[in-house]
Amino acid sequence: MKRLLLVAVALLLLGLPLSAAEPEVIFEDTFDGKPAEGWTWLRENPDAWRIKDNALEIRVEPGVAHNVKNALVRKAPDRSQGTYAIEVTVTSTSKPIQLYEQGGITWYQGEKPVFKLVKELVHGKLVIIPGAKPMTAESVQLRLIVTAEGWTAQYRPDAKGEFQTAAAGKLPAPGDDRVSIQCYNGPPNAEHWIRFDDFRILKLAE
Repeated sequence: MKRLLLVAVALLLLGLPLSAAEPEVIFEDTFDGKPAEGWTWLRENPDAWRIKDNALEIRVEPGVAHNVKNALVRKAPDRSQGTYAIEVTVTSTSKPIQLYEQGGITWYQGEKPVFKLVKELVHGKLVIIPGAKPMTAESVQLRLIVTAEGWTAQYRPDAKGEFQTAAAGKLPAPGDDRVSIQCYNGPPNAEHWIRFDDFRILKLAE
């Protein structure tokens, strides 16, 4: 709070609007009891997701992008109208062991997954994809920034410090955009769960 007040004072001294200091919260879900309104399940397996300690936990089941189970999906903001950020904190409750075991954010157009920002096990090392940035922390806050033209993938271990940029690229033109939180490529003979909390969609200042 003290930091926010200092930023506000600095903006006033510079003659800048206070709105430049903080993004606008379009939607947020702390998973207090149940997912908020507006979510839908893609290929739901009700025995493999739960709300626990004010977070959503999804079992990391076998599967890949086109047949992932228990993808929690909602309509994305109209990125032709500005710059938006999608944030969620992802925590592994078990050490990933399966090649490409992963969890995070996936961007859809219609039913088609077109982009992902995840923590993933690749050849024995945990990394942020895209960018293959090393990630040893059990918990990481992911931030996907989208515009009409493209994306920027960011992250910060344990939701602390400044966001780091993993990579950036292009997106198809705005259409039937949706965003999901999901996990897949889980081990067939072990019960691994990933926690998702503090999901937010923000409109960033221009």
